[in-house]
Amino acid sequence: MGQCGITSSKTVLVFLNLIFWAAAGILCYVGAYVFITYDDYDHFFEDVYTLIPAIIIIAVGTLLFIIGLIGCCATIRESRCGLATFVIILLLVFVTEVAVVVLGYIYRAKVEDEVDNSIQKVYNKYNGTNPDAASRAIDYIQRQLHCCGIHSYSDWKNTTWFIEARNNSVPLSCCKASIINCTGTLSRPGDLYSEGCEALVVKKLQEIMMYVIWAALAFAAIQMLGMLCACVVLCRRSRDPAYELLITGGTYA
Repeated sequence: MGQCGITSSKTVLVFLNLIFWAAAGILCYVGAYVFITYDDYDHFFEDVYTLIPAIIIIAVGTLLFIIGLIGCCATIRESRCGLATFVIILLLVFVTEVAVVVLGYIYRAKVEDEVDNSIQKVYNKYNGTNPDAASRAIDYIQRQLHCCGIHSYSDWKNTTWFIEARNNSVPLSCCKASIINCTGTLSRPGDLYSEGCEALVVKKLQEIMMYVIWAALAFAAIQMLGMLCACVVLCRRSRDPAYELLITGGTYA
């Protein structure tokens, strides 16, 4: 019964190390996605510390590649030192991912306040011609999120750009994609997106933060299983060094 348990633990542990390699790629992808998306929304979010969870999760993903290699070698050779190192590193990564979850929830709660404090400034900087700053950012989110203005398209009336233009029109990025020959004029409000952008930007950023949180939680659970299996193998190895190796003819460490 004990031999069956140890063999099962070793088999599961080898399989988990393969999962760690796949997890490493997924975590790096999630972190990179957060960075890319943040670059599109950075004008509406002044606190760069919100990128900390993404930075940590990319670092964890990179470390998982190394952990997977150590784990496979240590499990196959049943190296006591290798397994102990594997468990310690997994424990450290587990603690790090818990920190990612905590930071993710903290910054997710701050998103609404951050956007509320900065979005009015961004709209006031809009000039309709500068493709490298606020104008590009606003046109991008209005097209991508299908929104117009901060709370509605009427918010444009209070912007410097609208007052100086004097044409009673909002940017063309406010036009519904299905409307042909839309000029952005406020005399035809049916041509414009009616929902404001602030709520949608907050929702999008909070969704991104939740991706990080759920990714960290999922792989933390996998790592707990990995630590459990490694501990089973390590304890059995310490008490009874005579049990069979996973690979016949292997040597003991």
